[in-house]
Amino acid sequence: MENKSVAVIGSLNYDIIFKQKKFPEIGETYMADSVTFCSGGKGANQAVQCSKLCLKTYMVGKIGDDNHGEMLLKSLQKYHVDTTFITTSNTNTGLGVVNSLEDGSVVATISTGANYALTVEDIKNAENVIAKSSIVILQLEIPLEVVEYSIKMAKKHNCFIILNAAPSNNISEECLKLVNCLVVNESEASFFAGEKIDNLSDAMKYCEKIYNKISDVLVITLGKQGSLIYDGEQKYFIEPHKVEAIETTGAGDSYIGALAYGILNKMTYQQSGSFASQVSSMTVMKIGSQEAMPTLSMVKQLQN
Repeated sequence: MENKSVAVIGSLNYDIIFKQKKFPEIGETYMADSVTFCSGGKGANQAVQCSKLCLKTYMVGKIGDDNHGEMLLKSLQKYHVDTTFITTSNTNTGLGVVNSLEDGSVVATISTGANYALTVEDIKNAENVIAKSSIVILQLEIPLEVVEYSIKMAKKHNCFIILNAAPSNNISEECLKLVNCLVVNESEASFFAGEKIDNLSDAMKYCEKIYNKISDVLVITLGKQGSLIYDGEQKYFIEPHKVEAIETTGAGDSYIGALAYGILNKMTYQQSGSFASQVSSMTVMKIGSQEAMPTLSMVKQLQN
């Protein structure tokens, strides 16, 4: 792929991250150890990681008419993401509340806000940047009809389509078959396989059931257990990079941005997965998704 540009179509959220020793019980008021405010949303995070890896990156999405939206826009621009096709809706910006434990594990609750005001018309208006992008990345934090329309448009322009099917949703079989690379975690893999997937053994056993629904390659991320890549012929286990995790909120998004970098730079899927594993391991060593994500120079310095 000579044209090293990426269009990310998806969500932007303002994140509130509580660092705490445990999750509260029902009815309990629990005092967090600290709180961090930062830019997030799967779409925005993935766009930032692509841009930090020196890929020309366009973001297509929707923010609310509020201070949170302005902050998200400035954050993307700070990392040189093209925000021309991020439009404003007369509603609140998407919001995420993340609870992070000392071992880095997290749970999150989001309010979709302006993300669900994104329309097919917005995608039509952004067709020019989709047409000139080699890769289009999508998630499922925007309306399903917008995702499906975007997939069809991307395929029309011969883009390589990466779908991060999070959170799980019943995307049509027709559109799923157009996806080149499906990226799911254990929970999402379980949804698409119709089987419980908790570990590498489960992923190896049931990956073919999911792969048959898509086009080229399946990636199942397994957190600190690593990841599995299946291309229809070979199953590749990607070893995790052992680090002391501080907070894992942006790990999956970092992995996807780095995966796109590998594919655009003609790495094999196995090599792309290994590179993505390394990049995401660097992300979890700091708090906050976008701030924590490494630049290409930082990754290369570690490799050397």
